[in-house]
Order: sequence, then structure tokens, then C-alpha cells
Amino acid sequence: MLPFFRRVKACVGTIYFIGLLFNLLGNVTSITVDDNGYVMYCPCMGRFGNQADHFLGSLGFAKGLNRTLVLPPWVEYRKGETRSTQVPFDTYFQVSPLQDFHPVITMENFMEKLAPALWPPEERVSFCYTERMSLDGSPGHGCNAKSGNPFGPFWDTFQIDFVDSEFFGPKLNYDIHHDRKMAHRWNEQYPADKWPVIAFTGAPAVFPAQQENLELHRYLKWSVKYENDARQFIRDALPKGAFIGIHLRNGIDWVRACEHVKESSNLFSSPQCLGYRNEHGQLTGEMCMPSKDTIVRQLKRRIKLQRETTPDNPIKAVFVASDSNHMLADLNDALKRMDVTVVRQPDANPHLDLAILARSNHFIGNCISSYSAFVKRERDVSGFPSSFWAFPPEKPTAKSKSASKTHEEL
Repeated sequence: MLPFFRRVKACVGTIYFIGLLFNLLGNVTSITVDDNGYVMYCPCMGRFGNQADHFLGSLGFAKGLNRTLVLPPWVEYRKGETRSTQVPFDTYFQVSPLQDFHPVITMENFMEKLAPALWPPEERVSFCYTERMSLDGSPGHGCNAKSGNPFGPFWDTFQIDFVDSEFFGPKLNYDIHHDRKMAHRWNEQYPADKWPVIAFTGAPAVFPAQQENLELHRYLKWSVKYENDARQFIRDALPKGAFIGIHLRNGIDWVRACEHVKESSNLFSSPQCLGYRNEHGQLTGEMCMPSKDTIVRQLKRRIKLQRETTPDNPIKAVFVASDSNHMLADLNDALKRMDVTVVRQPDANPHLDLAILARSNHFIGNCISSYSAFVKRERDVSGFPSSFWAFPPEKPTAKSKSASKTHEEL
């Protein structure tokens, strides 16, 4: 199957091709075609935190190949709906700051303005490492890029069907940081004039985000709406003064996930505190699911430390984001003598929670959670302090040792 670029150029010549291209594109004076090609993918693994990790890796991958990254919509799963919902990338984040690092274009713009000429329906091929079995159990003979949810709904949002599959494994992979020749191999095997669009079945990235890609979070800026909403909430709903932001991951799905701690050295986003080679410590159950005592003790310690180090700006509030139990009654009762108010954001908007947490004077998150990892990265690139529940582990005190010995004797 002769690709579109080469077929048109061979038939009509370069000059006429340019004219034909702009006729097909119509009035797109603000969009420039990237001769180096495009990278496209479905963010089909996990919820927002996982997708954000994959986004950073995909951005780094596109940069390595020097191809424009097509910004996919965020995939969301809503109660009572059997198919995922695709939310445009720029609903939550600005596009222009990303352009400071590498060329990007929203998928909506690409499909409307560029795809008719650069990536017509008869030329659409899905890329995957190897054959992917269809979720209905039928044997795989291709990438099956649209099999299952969110794969099918994602591509259907843009009326995309694939006419063929391309397997790039095992010769190629996504790690362009540790193999300096990997990006060259991709461009050599899939040159832009033959493959103007590389459309991956899933993200061309690993989870959790590679250490080399963490710094890219500085280009991920909240949209004006979320910036303004976060500032307004802090101004109107919190008492004047400093505040601590905390993330409590304690839903039933998380309880089950934490059961795997005992058989894991790293779990989900735990490298953010333990290190990618566990150089900073070992995984514990308390880090995954901190007890009420741990949460209260760390909060009191942090509040006291703030008052000692910055007495002119003491902690006056704790803002809580949670997927289940915000523990408002417990925490307000525990902190009332310290004149600290504990609040949550009433609209259950997890993205607004993230934007608020990023602006706290100190953040305490869950070491294992990719949601906490998003906040930690944003604060790191801004130079704001963060810490984690039960990390580093507290050293046993004489009192705790005595209690432990008594318990053993009983």
C-alpha cells in the first residue's frame, strides 16, 4: 500500500502537491504541517493519574523522534455509562506552554484541519508492539486497536477506523533515554514521508513515568478556568493564612490494591518516594493505607513545624482531597485545639482538587498513588515542599517498643 505522501508527490509533483494540500486543508493559516510527522496515541490505561504519567512519557518520546505530538483527549469513566467519555486536552491544560518545549496540536484540530490530507481513511494504520487479542476472546491477527473500552469509544470519537496493523516489536521500544540510537531506529524504520502519522494503540510510554521525563511537568499548565477556580476557592473557602493540602486515598479499590504491598518492592507510583531502585527505602502497608493515628500525628507535627519556622504565617487550614473518606469530622476534632479548620471542595471535581493541592503551603500525599504523584511533580518544578504519609518510617520509640513487647507476650 503506497502511502499518501509518496503517491501524491509521484503523480503531481512537489509544487502541485503543495497547492493540492492547501486546497484540501482550506483556511488553516494558523496551522503549519510538520514534515517530520506526527505521533498519536490512545491514553487507554487507567484514570487521570496514570494517563498523566503516560502523557509525560509520550511527550518525551515525540521530542526524541522530532515529531509533533497529537494531544489526545483525557479518557474519563462516569457512573452509569458503559462507554468512556473523551474530554478535550485543553479543557484542563493550556496548549501554548507545551509549545515552548516541543510542537503539539490537539487531536480535534489535527483531525479537522490536517487529517483529511495527511492521514486519509484508507491510510490509517495502528501501531502496536505485537498482536493484541480481541477482548471478545477471538484470536488476534492485528492490533485490534478498537477492541474494548476505552479503545473503541476513543477512536470512534473521531470516526477513526484502521485498515491495517503495524508491529514494531521487538526491535523497537519507547525508551529513547537509555538507548541513544533508539530514536534514530524509529525514524529509519518509519520515515515521515512514508509514515506521516504513527498512531499507537496505547501510549508510547511506560508507567510510572521515567525519571528523565518528570521535569517535563513544568510545561503542563492548568487552563485559565482551573487556575481561576483554584484561586477563588482558596480565597473564599479557606481562612486567611497558610494551609496544608493532603490527599487521602482510601476507597475500596485502594484497600484491595494495598493488599499487594507485602509481595511488592515497588507499587504504582512508589518510586516517587522510594526511588526507582528502592534506594530510599522499602514499601510498607502504612505508606499505602496510613492509619488515622499516622495522619493526625503527621498533620500536628507539620502544623507545629510551620508555626516554629514561620510564626508570621501559621497554618490555619487543611484542605483534603480524597476518592472516598475525607475524614473531616475526625480531623476537625483532632485539630480544633490548634485553631485549624479542615475543609474539602464540595463539587467532587478531582481536577480542581489537584489545582488547589498544588497551591498549598505544604502537601502530604500518598507515595503509591499516581494522583499524588501529579501534585508532587507540579510542586517539584515550582520549588514547593511536599512529603508522604508514613515516609520515611518513624523510628520506634521506647514506648512503642515496650507496647510491642507486651503485645507479643500476650
